[in-house]
Amino acid sequence: MYVRQGTFSHLPELSDAEVRAQVRYALLNNWPVSIEYTDDPHPRNVYWEMWGLPMFDLHEPDGVLAEIAACRDALPRHYIRVTAYDARYGRQTTALSFLVQRPPVEPGFRLARTESDDRAQRYGWAAYATDQPPGERYRE
Repeated sequence: MYVRQGTFSHLPELSDAEVRAQVRYALLNNWPVSIEYTDDPHPRNVYWEMWGLPMFDLHEPDGVLAEIAACRDALPRHYIRVTAYDARYGRQTTALSFLVQRPPVEPGFRLARTESDDRAQRYGWAAYATDQPPGERYRE
């Protein structure tokens, strides 16, 4: 299973040089950048854990790339994404978001079907990884 989330989900994995170019683009547009991580990539799980605080007032991507490297070292089996925010509209609006790391093994999702009133059927998604407790997911 290949989880697809974010701006470049249709492309192959971004190299470090490509990540640097995208971070530079965000900074040139005055978009603060943050780094987030999770071990539950459900499509409706939009609230990932934040790695540090959002990085305001940066002009070069080196600080962001150093934090990405630190996050990768600390959490090698998590999804990590970079998110850039555009505050021009007076509220926090996501302008750019893309994955910079995924776990080595992605077990995927299962379709859960339940019956309801009058034999109506409801469907939902559940990640196989969430069968394990947090911190134990995505073991090789």
